[in-house]
Amino acid sequence: MASLIIRLHPADNVVVAGADLPPGTALPGTDILCRAEVPAGHKVAVQAIAAGEPVRKYNQVIGFATTAIEPGDHVHVHNMGMGDSFERDHAFGVDSHPTAFVPEAERATFQGIVRADGRVATRNYIGVITSVNCSATAARMIADQFRGPALADYPNIDGVVALTHGYGCGMGNQGDAIDTLRRTIAGYARHPNFAAVILLGLGCEVNQIDRLVEAEGLVPDERLHTLSIQDLGGTASAVREGVRRIQALLPAINDVKRQTLPASHLTLALQCGGSDGYSGITANPALGHAVDLLVRNGGTAVLSETPEVYGAEHLLTRRAVSRAVGEKLVERIGWWEEYTTRTGGEMNNNPSPGNKKGGLTTILEKSLGAVAKAGTTNLVEVLRYAEPIKGPGLVFMDTPGYDPVSATGQVAGGANVLCFTTGRGSVFGAKPTPSLKLATNTPLYRKMTDDMDIDCGTIATGDATIEEVGQAIFQLVLDTASGRKSKSEELGFGSDEFTPWQMGAVM
Repeated sequence: MASLIIRLHPADNVVVAGADLPPGTALPGTDILCRAEVPAGHKVAVQAIAAGEPVRKYNQVIGFATTAIEPGDHVHVHNMGMGDSFERDHAFGVDSHPTAFVPEAERATFQGIVRADGRVATRNYIGVITSVNCSATAARMIADQFRGPALADYPNIDGVVALTHGYGCGMGNQGDAIDTLRRTIAGYARHPNFAAVILLGLGCEVNQIDRLVEAEGLVPDERLHTLSIQDLGGTASAVREGVRRIQALLPAINDVKRQTLPASHLTLALQCGGSDGYSGITANPALGHAVDLLVRNGGTAVLSETPEVYGAEHLLTRRAVSRAVGEKLVERIGWWEEYTTRTGGEMNNNPSPGNKKGGLTTILEKSLGAVAKAGTTNLVEVLRYAEPIKGPGLVFMDTPGYDPVSATGQVAGGANVLCFTTGRGSVFGAKPTPSLKLATNTPLYRKMTDDMDIDCGTIATGDATIEEVGQAIFQLVLDTASGRKSKSEELGFGSDEFTPWQMGAVM
């Protein structure tokens, strides 16, 4: 019966339904009866809350009652909203503390690939990356030549992947938009999980390849090739040349061996999508425990999705290693507030309809659960979108909340493993970086077993602790970094999800 409700803090005036609660259901440990149906993952009041008073979950304000709420009421969009203000005491660095690093000789290990320049890969792909939408079809034609049995003689190559996008022209040739696009493409071109890359352009686009290469300090060589469809005489010629160059590279790229390496070489991207009322209770805190283990072993984790830490950023600034780092995050939050106002939106446009169906009511509630992915260690740096990630420790990267765009920035920054929590059932991959899917509840895990890598719902049912599931996630990250395929890799996800952040006006 205890699993019927989940109380997250004694000071909360709502609890979370651990199962569908029909009207008249007695809430365990109280004399309260449900006054209406409360779906699993949704909130039910355990105290009277007057109109205008705060609603508390996680011992934090997640919104304000828009009408009087009685004990036993279902608390959701019909009687709760954002309000005009909410608690945010940034208190820079007050919770910062030295990290309890595991001694180097005792650190966790995985089987990785060491590149010639010393960087470490978890996969061994060849990439065909476009500078502009106009070269997308040709890029896919090149990659398609290496599907099926074409790589049978090269078992150490994970595949040839075309990364295309709908951008690269119809934009200014200077400013944030072009800088961000170039930084993103360059980050993928440098990514250690790509043994070699072809940058493929049309020839007349704004995002000229030679300017991209110069601006980002890329050096064409045996690992980085540049091609232009117009210079080569058309699509067919460009495809033939791309295929020829890749075929010449295959023997050398296949000649790799994995070796035992410390977990300090791992950079773990943290994502959540299709969140529900369990996200902040099960999968996100369990992933946060895995992050703490990774950081203690000398590794790096990167939290992102700035609109989805809105209202919970004080939990990060309090752990910042310096006031300067904390203020970088506050500045980014301010940018998003101004941006949404200027474009006629609001920060509470997030949560999505699916999030709300899963029990999340406001962005404050969603953010408080999302931040749990970041664990408890210090925030060591705040980065712009697609900037190189440098650890060790917990890093924040400014990205939109839209999962493909956010993950694209993280991978461009160098993330070589990715964990994605979901309560509604997001499907996702992020080539060349393997992506693991963490289900927040057991019914989802059972329903979408082909997509989900691990069941975190055992925390809600009391069958496992956050620490036990966190340890399992950490081990799965190590195994995946060592070559074990994730569910999304087995399904072939990861090419179409490449989505650079499209900023500014389309001309």
